Amino acid sequence: MKTTLGFFGAGKMAEGILAAASLAKGFDPQSVLMAEKLPARAKELAKKYKVRTTADAKEVAACAKTIFLAVRPQDVAALAAEVKPLLTAKTLVVSIAAGKSLATLRKMLGRDVRLVRVMPNLALRAKEGMCAICPATNATAADVKLVAKILNGAGRTVVLKEKHFDAVTALSGSGPAFFAYMEEAMALGGEALGLPADAARLLAEQTMLGTAAFLRQSQMDLAEFISGVATPGGTTAAGMDVMRASDFRKVVAATLKAASDRSAELGK
Repeated sequence: MKTTLGFFGAGKMAEGILAAASLAKGFDPQSVLMAEKLPARAKELAKKYKVRTTADAKEVAACAKTIFLAVRPQDVAALAAEVKPLLTAKTLVVSIAAGKSLATLRKMLGRDVRLVRVMPNLALRAKEGMCAICPATNATAADVKLVAKILNGAGRTVVLKEKHFDAVTALSGSGPAFFAYMEEAMALGGEALGLPADAARLLAEQTMLGTAAFLRQSQMDLAEFISGVATPGGTTAAGMDVMRASDFRKVVAATLKAASDRSAELGK
């Protein structure tokens, strides 16, 4: 069986990318080979997606044309040492290893291999992911198009320079946890007003989901949207007065900066 798509690692993020790929036109699950050392996990993915699995990463390196590097950042060096001799200029490696720069990956994997760096987020698993893409200088336009096609199957993509990746990590990579924290705060606030816990969470969650969907569809200016909802003297305006009088925006900015700074530290 011809292998066109490979994976080093088969964790939850790799599964999200696999799910995205499965939505692409002409996708053949039997052309996918995933390297996973845990037999139970390998069996789970093979059964769910009908893909092939192996415990040997070298097998993937030897036959896949496009490979997603989806192991933990601390495991990249050991994996690279194992597969480097098998990678060539015909190989496209797409790395989702957080904090590993293209320069670092090139040293580990060899100068010939074509590289694309991606910063995904967990929303891939809900087919609403956000992925930033940065190609190395030797990656082709076709490489970028292919990666975008796969990832767009489960969300949206944007091509950015690598200097922006720490900020991307903070905003969209860590962002799901920050949004969940905001949802939790709103749900707890609803409970404090007497709502049942399950209803408060549903109200908060669907409100966030619906607002994001409307803003995406309408492309309305955010300030204009807020002003339109917060009519003078109304309930929303009363709540917005509290938010504007607080340090909310400063707290959000500081939160993102802390995450971005940590991303930069981990990349050194």
